[in-house]
Amino acid sequence: MPDFSSLPATGIAPSGIVAHTATGLSRAIHAREVSCVEVLDAYLAQVDRLNPVVNALVAMADRGALHALAAERDAQLARGQSLGPLHGMPQAPKDIAPAAGMVTTRGSPLFAGQVTTTDAVVFERMRASGALFIGRTNSPEFGLGGHTYNPVYGTTRNAFDPARSAGGSSGGAGVAVALHMLPVADGSDMMGSLRTPAAFNNVYGLRTSPGLVPHGPSEEVFFQQFSVTGPMARNIPDLALLLSVQAGFDERLPLTRRSDDVAAFGQPLERDFKGTRIGWLGDLGGYLPTDPGLYITCEKALGHFRTVGCTVEKAVVDFDLTQLWKAWLDLRSFSVAGANAALYHDSAKRAQLKPEAVWEIQRGLALTAMQVYDAARVRTAWYQVLRGLFTRFDFLVLPAAQVFPFDASLDWPHEVAGCRMDTYHRWMETVVPATMAALPALAAPAGFGPEGLPASLQIIGPAQSDAAVLQIGHAYDLASGYSRVHSPLLR
Repeated sequence: MPDFSSLPATGIAPSGIVAHTATGLSRAIHAREVSCVEVLDAYLAQVDRLNPVVNALVAMADRGALHALAAERDAQLARGQSLGPLHGMPQAPKDIAPAAGMVTTRGSPLFAGQVTTTDAVVFERMRASGALFIGRTNSPEFGLGGHTYNPVYGTTRNAFDPARSAGGSSGGAGVAVALHMLPVADGSDMMGSLRTPAAFNNVYGLRTSPGLVPHGPSEEVFFQQFSVTGPMARNIPDLALLLSVQAGFDERLPLTRRSDDVAAFGQPLERDFKGTRIGWLGDLGGYLPTDPGLYITCEKALGHFRTVGCTVEKAVVDFDLTQLWKAWLDLRSFSVAGANAALYHDSAKRAQLKPEAVWEIQRGLALTAMQVYDAARVRTAWYQVLRGLFTRFDFLVLPAAQVFPFDASLDWPHEVAGCRMDTYHRWMETVVPATMAALPALAAPAGFGPEGLPASLQIIGPAQSDAAVLQIGHAYDLASGYSRVHSPLLR
């Protein structure tokens, strides 16, 4: 695999309509410089060329119906009617939440071929903004695990090396964006499901603050505060464009926010960062094992914060991180079991669940109420520790993944830097700090390691500072240029 770190930013860029940024494509569509039918055809041609290699998009929609819908979008523009920023833009909702009239399998054979009749709120909003749903993006079973494979659609392959994992659970979304098969994509994140595939495919993924983007509706809307919905994109203005459509209050989900931030996502991202204080958490004082070369690659990328005027200092957390991990396991299993216990209690259905799902549900069912409450207390204490750090730093940074993209034939990395991983997701522990503190976290490309595989940083902001995280991410992106290095598949 070549060392892409030495290539010029535009060395292997795509051409034509799919080369547009999402913001540029939206402007071109609305200026009627390109028709919605032309846009659809260009993206479908890109899908036809590259998706057989990577298997990112599944359950593709009928092309005749898509062309009719694209022609309708053109007719609306001819009448002076725009549905919104995504008008005429191809999208593919993640196959983990319902999309009306589309197959929703959640990566499970239990739901293979299931056509749902309702939309998740975020999909409602994307449709209302004019998006054309061309298919679904692939996800692991029930979104469990940081590697996108399932018995329904198979394995999604990495955009930079198809022999490697795409990450997960929004693996299909990350690959589709990286290979210009979609201009932007939605994803969800509980334990890095937006951040890991962004890291593995050299794109941006934002774990949003809980409540910023409606996540649901579902049968339980109060306890579930871990899984969030957010955007993936090749740059920050595109990320903000999709987020401006996704975000905002929904009365079906009472913990969603009425926030001034929603309007801010449509505003300019430029800001002076001179004197901004970056706290480098690194590997949490040696606690997190990392692949050889990954820590050094990420540490080098910190120089781009200095380029835009930031100061960068090491940040140290005074907390029992093994206690944090135990609390995370309990709260996660509590959530997974609550959502999926009915499947487990049906012996025929349980036989079709992957072992990791069975393990999570069994753990959750065995928990006592006091164990869950104690875990919530640990979570609260952790948040207070980070809140203290934010009195010294404006943003905290650490690697978005502990490993480079690994062999796609594996189920998950069982060892990292000589350390045995005792659960199927222990190799992703670096994403837990932001999730447990309910903080916004942006996965940002950080260059390429010794084998030419992508690395990524997490930029974590204080509570509900999503707009500020996008602003620092934009400045970093312009300074670093890493996101403008393209996959060799795009040649």
